[in-house]
Amino acid sequence: MANAKKVVLGKRPASFSKEVTFPMLDGSTGCILVDYVYRTRKEHAEFADGVQAGIDAKAKAEGERYQALAAAGEDLPSVKQADLVAFSLAASADTIMGCVKDWNLDIPFDREAVEQLVDELPAAATAIVASYREAITEGRLGN
Repeated sequence: MANAKKVVLGKRPASFSKEVTFPMLDGSTGCILVDYVYRTRKEHAEFADGVQAGIDAKAKAEGERYQALAAAGEDLPSVKQADLVAFSLAASADTIMGCVKDWNLDIPFDREAVEQLVDELPAAATAIVASYREAITEGRLGN
């Protein structure tokens, strides 16, 4: 126990850093050092509920739009793959913007960069969100 730290409750950090690895498109392994927002398990659940509420609100608005078109006797637009992907990418970007404070990429951490990451490297986006959930809910910070 020489390396063990004394536990002190109530002294929560503002953030924590973690190296996130993920498969690149060429088969190599990518790595991003991510600075995450610290949340307790309860706060993480509230965060996740908020993300889900945003998704639900967008889906409800789209459903209401289709209902209004149907009630007016208009043809319903077909659902396009591009629309579904755009919806998914926006939800992933929203989640990352809510749980990440910064990263060590050569471009600044902002919405535009996150959207680019989510679009170009979907495995990175998935790994960032999964790593955050695991660290917060299971207390795992190691790789």
